[in-house]
Amino acid sequence: MTPSAPAPHVDVATPERVALSLPVAGIGYRCLAWLVDASLLFFFWVALYFVITLLVSDVLGAFQALSGLTQTLLAVGLFATQWLYWTLAEVFFHGQTPGKRALRIRVVREDGSPVGFFESAVRNLCRAVDFLPVLYATGCITMLLDARHRRLGDLLAGTVLVREEAIDLDKYTQGATADAAPAGSPATDAAVQRPLDAEDVELVLAFLARAPGLEPEVRRRLGGRLVDRVGAALTDEERTRVLQSPEATESFLRTRAKAVH
Repeated sequence: MTPSAPAPHVDVATPERVALSLPVAGIGYRCLAWLVDASLLFFFWVALYFVITLLVSDVLGAFQALSGLTQTLLAVGLFATQWLYWTLAEVFFHGQTPGKRALRIRVVREDGSPVGFFESAVRNLCRAVDFLPVLYATGCITMLLDARHRRLGDLLAGTVLVREEAIDLDKYTQGATADAAPAGSPATDAAVQRPLDAEDVELVLAFLARAPGLEPEVRRRLGGRLVDRVGAALTDEERTRVLQSPEATESFLRTRAKAVH
């Protein structure tokens, strides 16, 4: 039997010089996410049309009575509204629209870094081309031909959609209580100089890579558990300072992980 081809993925090098592999979202994930977003936009336009009918009795007649320039501007405004929906959602919600969030996928640059306004603007501006001649035919053909399932907009913007793998929360919390020791004890003094083992480094780096996409409460709780695990030598005052914000917590964890290199 011929072995199946490996699933496409994106290799990312973290600041700690550890390679992570992000699985690429296939055409099925992308289509389902698009359907969710398209449904939200559809209901928005239906609600807006209903509101307009309360103000104007004959909406179609009023539209036809407008000049050609005004009709063109309204059509451009319709496209601009949808463009803003996808672009702003991806920029402000870390590469995710509501549809992408529901399917647990997100847009990133080809090197795995977060997508910026320019990349998101370009890929969503190209939706008009990907949609041709109808129902995203051009985009679907491009995704089927490309090894990373990218449509034309992704190729031009240098972006790719990746899947978020499920996170085993117990992996971060196992052993945290056992590893922690009271401040001032011999075990604590030994932990001051003890470098992290391979398992601890893996846990810290995996958490740091996924932290931006976690819910705030989960991010705070897992960060605290990892501080208990790898920072047993901290005094109560130091621990409070480390846990005062997610940034401070993750900076401490990053420093601990770098110390082994």
